[in-house]
Amino acid sequence: MRLLTHNMLSSNIKGVTNGFPLRIEVEKVVEKSVDFNPDFLKNMLAKIEYKALVEASRIMGYAELPDHAEPSMLESDDFLRKFHHALMELHLEEGTLVCPQTGRKFPVNKGVPNMLLHEDEV
Repeated sequence: MRLLTHNMLSSNIKGVTNGFPLRIEVEKVVEKSVDFNPDFLKNMLAKIEYKALVEASRIMGYAELPDHAEPSMLESDDFLRKFHHALMELHLEEGTLVCPQTGRKFPVNKGVPNMLLHEDEV
């Protein structure tokens, strides 16, 4: 699961008002090479929750992103490459995603998060 995907997921358990960001518990991280596309990255910066991306990337062992991103940083090739690596190339292969409000764990197996809810959670 890419951190791009992680940044779009939240816990939809009945009664949860603060289901984002899901906390990551890592068992296995893999890096997969993806073509660098600066235009895509420039568009995505406004659409993601940057602070959640920074925290998730650090949990996964990548601490190269600055704490805050300014639009002017999109002109820096160095920043774009670090942003690209965190967003697109870091994959949570095995682990869990944890609801910040309830502590409910959602497994991630072979890079696929299982966000299915139990009957009593719907």
